[in-house]
Amino acid sequence: MTYVITSPCTDVKDRSCVDVCPVDCIHDSGSQMVIDPVECIDCGACVPECPVEAIFFETDVPDGERESVARAESFFGQGNG
Repeated sequence: MTYVITSPCTDVKDRSCVDVCPVDCIHDSGSQMVIDPVECIDCGACVPECPVEAIFFETDVPDGERESVARAESFFGQGNG
């Protein structure tokens, strides 16, 4: 499991989450930030830093935001979801 950045981040890209990530697993995908599902250590440090509340634990991603999981997997070449 990992954390996922959802659509409220689109075109915002505040980067506060990047600043607190201890493993540098958050990357710019162009329109929004994405979390590498392999590198993420599930620490949750990014969650309270997100000004648009776009970061969720993978199993807690709202139903309307499930494509965010596939977006991150696709960006990082995972293709599992």
